[in-house]
Amino acid sequence: MAKNKSNFVCQSCGAITTRWQGRCDACGEWNTIVEELVDSGIGAGPKAAKSGGRPANLLPLSGETESAARVVTGIAELDRVTGGGFVKGSALLVGGDPGIGKSTLLLQSAAALANKGKRVIYVSGEEAVAQVRLRAQRLGLGEADVLLAAETNVEIILATLENGPPPDLVIIDSIQTLWTDRVESAPGTVTQVRTSAQALTRLAKKSGAAVVLVGHVTKDGQIAGPRVVEHMVDAVLYFEGDASHTFRILRGVKNRYGATDEIGVFAMTERGLEQVANPSALFLDQRDQDAAGSAVFAGMEGTRPILIEIQALVAPSPLGTPRRAVVGWDSQRLSMVLAVLETRCGVRIGANDIYLNVAGGLKINEPAADLAVAAALISSLTGSPLPKEAVYFGEISLAGGVRPVSHAGLRLREAQKLGFQSVVTGRVNNVDKTNGFEVTEFSQLSEMVGRIAANGKKPVAEPEGW
Repeated sequence: MAKNKSNFVCQSCGAITTRWQGRCDACGEWNTIVEELVDSGIGAGPKAAKSGGRPANLLPLSGETESAARVVTGIAELDRVTGGGFVKGSALLVGGDPGIGKSTLLLQSAAALANKGKRVIYVSGEEAVAQVRLRAQRLGLGEADVLLAAETNVEIILATLENGPPPDLVIIDSIQTLWTDRVESAPGTVTQVRTSAQALTRLAKKSGAAVVLVGHVTKDGQIAGPRVVEHMVDAVLYFEGDASHTFRILRGVKNRYGATDEIGVFAMTERGLEQVANPSALFLDQRDQDAAGSAVFAGMEGTRPILIEIQALVAPSPLGTPRRAVVGWDSQRLSMVLAVLETRCGVRIGANDIYLNVAGGLKINEPAADLAVAAALISSLTGSPLPKEAVYFGEISLAGGVRPVSHAGLRLREAQKLGFQSVVTGRVNNVDKTNGFEVTEFSQLSEMVGRIAANGKKPVAEPEGW
């Protein structure tokens, strides 16, 4: 009898080696390499003689196309992120920290679709049916016609879904708890997650049901399991938030049927997740308008303009190495802005402790926030509050210039809608500057620094060109 061959697979990154070792050379994790059979997984088995395949039909690129049929949940923020609703026959992966509200959001969307007469199946691998029912009753969804199952075996789940009318939506909570007889490894391992995701993705394409997979995240915030799972599915959504804040951000990082980097904003309440139709007003609701170190940034999240408060505190440091604490922004980007202020603007700021916070728990990745961060830092350093009716956006170059950013018109309209009267930015073109809205354009960062420092209570070094 021939001996089965085996490989050693890292359960953290999926790297394959021919022998066991304590540390994975690919990701650097310790004690994550597990032995697995080579001929396990989909399509495995005895190596029979190759049979001839049938040729595929080749079609021209040009031709009529049909728009993808969608299942609209009625939850506007969720539909916005998915591009207008769940696409039939698609597979989605939803990740987020434990307790952030992934199961709550999906249960609410399942109940909303069930109330519209859709056939919805919720399969839980982490909770019993009674526990899911208790959550539904707490959320006021106990009367929704959602079909429940508590199962972790993939073959049983597939047989259940294929028995009876095809469902419109299938929710699997979570993919890390599933296991299949095709693989001889524990649930949650790389091979089990990959094989289970492949089987459920094929089910979505075959039956036309929208399949939503819930995924755990690692300590680095990435969805656990092999990266190939994110490539297999049609959309990847991240549910972000902080336990100390009520706000939750649903962010689309991949979407074959809609825009990426789109966000939906929710507020966690006693009755579950509630939509936030105007997140700009909510994020600015508690703003201290007369405090130094506070600047309003007009940003873009996908196709949605949003106004966010940037808070900065510059304090004398008693330490040889000053502190740098950043929440909601890139710490490397902050270091770059500080270096430009020191070198190009002559501002003595590097020897101070610097604390930077994006109010509301939102995370910003946009370079357009550079100008708002610089304004907040100079305002805190000089003790000069910024004009409460002004917003800021612009990218700072290493040469000290202020570069224009995209979607300036959308940012201005959002600021006008919320009652702001002026904007500070770089050079903008083809933007309507009428209706009493003042646009202050700076080509160099030192010009803005000089304007803020002129009204300050604390002196700063005088840069060249003031």
